[in-house]
Amino acid sequence: MTVPPAVARRAVEWWLLLQDGDLPESLRRAWQAWRAADALHEQAWQHIAAVNERLAGLAAPQQAAIARAALAPRGPARRRVAQTLAVLAFGAGVAWQLEQRTPWRTWVTDVRTARGERRRLVLEDGTQLVLNGASALDIAYGPALRRLRLLEGEVLITTAPDSHQPARGFAVQTAAGEAQALGTRFAVRALAGGDTWVGVFEGAVRLTPRDAAASALVLPAGRQATLQAQGVSAPAAVHEDSTAWTEGMLVARGLPLPDLLAALQPYSAARLVCAPEVAHLRVSGTYPLDDVPRVLAALGALPGLRVRTLARWWGRQEVVAEAAPR
Repeated sequence: MTVPPAVARRAVEWWLLLQDGDLPESLRRAWQAWRAADALHEQAWQHIAAVNERLAGLAAPQQAAIARAALAPRGPARRRVAQTLAVLAFGAGVAWQLEQRTPWRTWVTDVRTARGERRRLVLEDGTQLVLNGASALDIAYGPALRRLRLLEGEVLITTAPDSHQPARGFAVQTAAGEAQALGTRFAVRALAGGDTWVGVFEGAVRLTPRDAAASALVLPAGRQATLQAQGVSAPAAVHEDSTAWTEGMLVARGLPLPDLLAALQPYSAARLVCAPEVAHLRVSGTYPLDDVPRVLAALGALPGLRVRTLARWWGRQEVVAEAAPR
């Protein structure tokens, strides 16, 4: 049997929890119940146990370093343990056939949100973040630069002045390049395929593509653009209501149907798919992100459109927006 990525992740999380000597008995019983609930859970746990045995056979210095990390509080040291386990367990690339959209590295980030979850936090310098559902980022504050690494999802950032002297800059690194804040409030969203969407609401942001030969672009307030590894798209107007997701709403102004479904995806356990024949449709309205079935029902009532839920062979539901039969 193939272990699903979510089960593999949970097995690693249980392993880390069990390294704590003072684990409450209630959690220990919950771990045992999790193993007994499904054969796949037990298979995943046995795989992690096998990895642990392999760690025991490492040379003494390496083994000691891993042991120290396993006993450390949650944070960078704990992430190194999870990364070590992941490399050993998944190194062949086929053991658990992890989904490309949710690589194991997003499981061990500093901050991540589940589907349907939004999270607000304030960083050590006073910078405020709001994470959309299914998002993951690392926080890498150093002596010269305050940097976030967005691996997945979307984040709205309101930067704070830095108290360090000299003051450090603030940047968000993505697969496509870097967005450097110039005293600002802005949103960054990781897109499928590696591109990055950036919308600026206050101040300005300098977009620097990953390809060193490409030119950087300063994006002022009220504009949006797509950062790509080889360049930056032409800027366009951005509406303040594009951040309505922070309050649990989606505001669409002639939004292409595929983009609307993509905005709903972080709040849906089912995969949302737009059939090619209706990809040209544009949708307007205000929709509640916390009630995706209601939004999909409203879409299915639109003329010429049908929304169907399908059960795929891999066990995950798929909701398809397609042309209604005539």
